Amino acid sequence: MSFLVLRGFGTAILLARLSVPALAVAEEYPAEFPISDAQMKAVGVELVQVRKLPAAVAPHFAAQVTLLPQNQQVVSAPVAGLVNQVLVEANQTIHAGTPLLVLSSPELGQLQLALVQAANHARLAGATTRREEALFREGIIAERRVVEAKAGESDAQAEFVQARAALLLTGLTVPEVDKIASSGKVQHELRVKARMDGTVTGVEVKPGQRVALADPLVSIAQLDGLRVDVQVPSAQAAQWPPGSRLTIAGGAEAQVLSASSIIDNAQSIVLRARVTSGMASLRPGEFVQVELPIGADDAWDLPLSALVRNGEQVFVFVRTEGHFVATPVTVLASAGQRVKVRGGLTADQRIAVAGVITLKAAWQGAGGMEDE
Repeated sequence: MSFLVLRGFGTAILLARLSVPALAVAEEYPAEFPISDAQMKAVGVELVQVRKLPAAVAPHFAAQVTLLPQNQQVVSAPVAGLVNQVLVEANQTIHAGTPLLVLSSPELGQLQLALVQAANHARLAGATTRREEALFREGIIAERRVVEAKAGESDAQAEFVQARAALLLTGLTVPEVDKIASSGKVQHELRVKARMDGTVTGVEVKPGQRVALADPLVSIAQLDGLRVDVQVPSAQAAQWPPGSRLTIAGGAEAQVLSASSIIDNAQSIVLRARVTSGMASLRPGEFVQVELPIGADDAWDLPLSALVRNGEQVFVFVRTEGHFVATPVTVLASAGQRVKVRGGLTADQRIAVAGVITLKAAWQGAGGMEDE
């Protein structure tokens, strides 16, 4: 009788030859291969019975609480200048129109001067047009001068509109800008105000600090809109399409919005979900555990040690009378030393959970076995 030596177990184990051809690809290996009870005992194969999962299972994943993009705002410097006062602090609740800080700026003076000059030019051009129209009606001047006057008035009005818009971008209100245009009196300081209700999440400047145009000054957020970014294995992400519900540790709930299209180095992707209830128990930036439920009508709970890979496919070895059957399964989720799988299993079956590497070698007719 011929035997094979299984190497890598410390001592050689004699096992009757298994007639399994060594094939190149997983799909060509026969699903069933013979191993007796005595051979199982010799190589330390252990069996457990397949266990059915509940109607739904919820694997746990790590997630981070973040703010919805539309609920965040960074207030930037509308002009270059010097910070005279900071009027708010972090975690302060504010409303739209609340003064945040006071800036002194030469640029602000230049914008106001441009507005005053443009207003004066527009008024002068308007008066010129009216005078030319009166002279034309009396037959004193040609119509060409009226046309030229109207063109000059149109140009002057356009300059005024542009100067007014530039000053409105600094945060001054329409009444404030119109008052400057009509009175010619300029302001030396600018109060930068909030444009939405929310909570101050950061103050980026201090009194006495010089800032350039568009430098960040204050961050504001509305904390009634949160999301969680959940990292899940890319191979499992399709189980939670947009609209899927998830539960956050502590009782909060969320609904999946989208999945990232980029896979990171850990072969995972990010599911983004909007928090729909329990926001009071969450804080932006904190890490939490979430449960992502999956349908489990044909799902099974197995030890991690029962799985073997052949290429991209995962298998378990199901025991039958005098044989093992390599049965393909799909991993739904894993946690610690347990995995949830879906596949063609039944509750009365037994699968190998120890010695599976030896079984894989026997199945494929390779794995360090040679004739003695």
